[in-house]
Amino acid sequence: MRVFVTGASGWIGSAVVSELVAGGHEVVGLARSDRSAEAVRSAGAETVRGDLDTLDVLASTAASSDAVVHLAFKHDFSDYAASGRTERAVMETFLDVLDGSGKPLLFASGVALISPGRVVTEEDGSPFSGPDAPRGGVEPLALGAVDRGIRPVALRFAPTVHGDGDHGFMAELVRVARATGVAGYVGDGSGRWPAVHRSDAGRLVALALAQPDAARVVHAVAEEGVPSRAIAEAIGRGADVPVASIDPAEVESHFGWIGAFFGLDIPASSALTRQRLGWEPVGPTLLEDLATPSYFERAAAAAR
Repeated sequence: MRVFVTGASGWIGSAVVSELVAGGHEVVGLARSDRSAEAVRSAGAETVRGDLDTLDVLASTAASSDAVVHLAFKHDFSDYAASGRTERAVMETFLDVLDGSGKPLLFASGVALISPGRVVTEEDGSPFSGPDAPRGGVEPLALGAVDRGIRPVALRFAPTVHGDGDHGFMAELVRVARATGVAGYVGDGSGRWPAVHRSDAGRLVALALAQPDAARVVHAVAEEGVPSRAIAEAIGRGADVPVASIDPAEVESHFGWIGAFFGLDIPASSALTRQRLGWEPVGPTLLEDLATPSYFERAAAAAR
């Protein structure tokens, strides 16, 4: 197939592109800069220049492709509502151009915040709908497009997609630990964080594309929930700083923006995904990755 991938040079997207190219697909990746374009070409894919605001480019490239894998997102926490509006416009563009085509439309979503405090499954619907919801409420919008002759698949990623080169939540927690001199966890540290290795996430997206009617929602979750205290202890060992409980009232002042997430209990299952798609994670666990120097070498270099 000819597959259009947004976010093709990103952390998850680059792993997906490698899997798709290895699987014999013709991939065209969206690139917003020369650097991104070079990364996409180096992975064996074509490029089209544009970003999430060039809706005409998104529409024309989707129309000329056999499938769309939408992984890009504006992670602007200073104006998250605007990021959601952009995502809504992008999804509406894809749905309009793919209307009646029967083409697969895979898109990034997440397991976090669906139902904190209990294990979320693929059968749980997203509570976020409407243009003012987080991520523009695109998951229910897209999944409702089955009646429009589109084959949507929600790719719900664990909040932590880890591995060498990760610049997401775990990297931020390491940075905070170095900056404050404490590897903290919230309260008693029992809050659970789902996790998946980047290579396993990339392989799952390729499997979902090959079987778009096997599951409308897939969970890229290898570990149902790693206790936040265990994460803090691993960071403390790697950064050589003490580990301590942070009072919930002090979370924002200690952690900054990431504290609002790290204090949550957000476990998630991938049992149905494994059953429906034949996916079995084989990559390192989160704690195994945190036992390697990669997270801490980058944080030390950034601090210099």
